Amino acid sequence: MPKLTIDGKPVEVAAGTSVIKAAQTLNIPIAHYCWHEGLSVAGACRMCMVEIEKNPKLQIACNTPVAEGMVVHTNNDKVKDAVKWALDFHLINHPLDCPICDQAGECKLQDYYMNYGLYSPEMNQRKVKKSKAMSLGDRVVLDQERCILCSRCVRFTTEVSKTHELGIFNRGDRCELSTFEGRPLNNNYSLNTVDICPVGALTSKDFRFKQRVWFLKDFETLCNGCSTGCNVTVSYNQNGVFRVRPRVNQEVNGFWMCDEGRDIYKHTNKEFRLDQVIERNDQVGGAAVKGKPVALAIQEIGKSLSATVKKGGLESIALVVTAQYTVEEYEALFELFKNTVKSPHVYYWKNNEEDFDSFDGLLNRGDKNPNTKGLSDTMTKFGFKGTWEDFEKQATSKSFQYVVVAGPEDQSAYPDLEKKLEILNKAGEVIWLSSCKNEKFKNFKWQIPMKSFLEKEGTFVNFKGIKQNIKAGMSIIPTSLSLQEFSKGVFESMGGMA
Repeated sequence: MPKLTIDGKPVEVAAGTSVIKAAQTLNIPIAHYCWHEGLSVAGACRMCMVEIEKNPKLQIACNTPVAEGMVVHTNNDKVKDAVKWALDFHLINHPLDCPICDQAGECKLQDYYMNYGLYSPEMNQRKVKKSKAMSLGDRVVLDQERCILCSRCVRFTTEVSKTHELGIFNRGDRCELSTFEGRPLNNNYSLNTVDICPVGALTSKDFRFKQRVWFLKDFETLCNGCSTGCNVTVSYNQNGVFRVRPRVNQEVNGFWMCDEGRDIYKHTNKEFRLDQVIERNDQVGGAAVKGKPVALAIQEIGKSLSATVKKGGLESIALVVTAQYTVEEYEALFELFKNTVKSPHVYYWKNNEEDFDSFDGLLNRGDKNPNTKGLSDTMTKFGFKGTWEDFEKQATSKSFQYVVVAGPEDQSAYPDLEKKLEILNKAGEVIWLSSCKNEKFKNFKWQIPMKSFLEKEGTFVNFKGIKQNIKAGMSIIPTSLSLQEFSKGVFESMGGMA
């Protein structure tokens, strides 16, 4: 392994490592646009210039491999002047769109100008005008004037998504990024091009003009859109969640995430949430009564279950679970049913079975749940083996008195929802636990607001069996519960029955 020195700091890295990557291990920043760790080297932007002792000229750090005894300087006057000139050429045709650009606050042109620039431009040629606000597909907008032709997006569609929609056309200062004719940028990974664009040339239609980034806070969590379990960063403020972007985890998702996963935040926002208890009151003709305190509702549910158990009605209480909750929540709920309710009727509601095991070859999986493996392991631990088919047979042969349902958080991932609701409505009094509201649940006895995956802590186990933790990043519906809190409340209301 070669040993070298970068800005006076010794480092030892694997043979073949580039200088920019070696500097990264020392947390030494080197200006760059076209280089990205998840893509091939282009060497196009000429921003990552460094001085290597005994070398007559400056070299680009992205495509220069380390060598034994190499001495590198990344921040001396010669390097700063080279970066300044490269930046001047990048800005020669760049429009002054910062006040209206979504990338403002996260733009490398802005950052590098502050670090290496703050100069008066020496170019007096008129800027080349190009197209603005071009729709490249269903999700991405291109402003050609802002594009610095780093080719990151082109390499992504060639090397990662392998869909080949993007190219750089024409020559000289007339070069421009665009799609090939008849091939819009509509692959399921298109928004990764927005993430890796170092300027504001590619922007997301979903996020465009929604918020300024300095009004947003970020926290780290996992995507709950499928069983891959991509690591993500969520951006939010007091008005809700506005975007989800991938976070690097080489073991799980690398640098990327699918476009479907970008939408997971939408059902967590207030307008889609069940924000209060809803009870169907038979004394007033089955009308929905809202606003009962959650603690009181849990107390009444516990007393109802307790009365049924004392009458010897163990066989008339069932639990249906979906794979969208944490391992810790399953353990609390199963502990309640096994040792307190003492009902053997625990069933797994599996969604979209026809394409459950499908895979697109990159990240997106047909299992649209974050914790199928965790649920399966926990059911096995507690000795529960029931499937939806078993529940359906039981429900049609004899109705349960109560059916507790840990329903899906993301209801769009359950295409058979309405058919399943028809069976649930016939099975008995349903106690529906879910974070999202739906008019189709109006016939249920109880609807209890649950926390979304952004509001609780716990463990998801992905399809590989990798355990990953989520942490509560925000509180959207203060009255909502986790399954642990629901289980504890019911247990206490049942008098801790043994």
